[in-house]
Amino acid sequence: MERIQRVLMISFWCNLLLTLVVVVLGELEWLPFTGANGGKTTEFYLLTAMELITICIIPLALRLFKFKKVKRQLADGREEALGKWALYRLDMLSVPMFINAVLYYVYQHAAFGYLAIILFLCLFFIYPSMSRCQSELED
Repeated sequence: MERIQRVLMISFWCNLLLTLVVVVLGELEWLPFTGANGGKTTEFYLLTAMELITICIIPLALRLFKFKKVKRQLADGREEALGKWALYRLDMLSVPMFINAVLYYVYQHAAFGYLAIILFLCLFFIYPSMSRCQSELED
């Protein structure tokens, strides 16, 4: 159990650190694509896609362990299943957060930044503490 929790914590903090690096480099204007103008049409399509992805992925990630298939695998496989599904859940929130952070600096559009912040806050609802890992297996 401790090994699974450690892997989840490393993934959690590495994802946050990677996004933080993008934010720091973007704020220091060290990113080569900062302020690039990719066209308003492309920006609109990307913003719409990221809004839909964010709106759909948050409830899915937060309720992932309530689905019958996941519950059954947690009951059968226990720790291995916990590691697999918890990593999926972390990545479901971390990857769009990273993409939104990058797109914020590409287009300088505040909506991408807001979406990244929302996903950042949602990550703390699934923080992989030892007590959370144990409670996910007990439910």
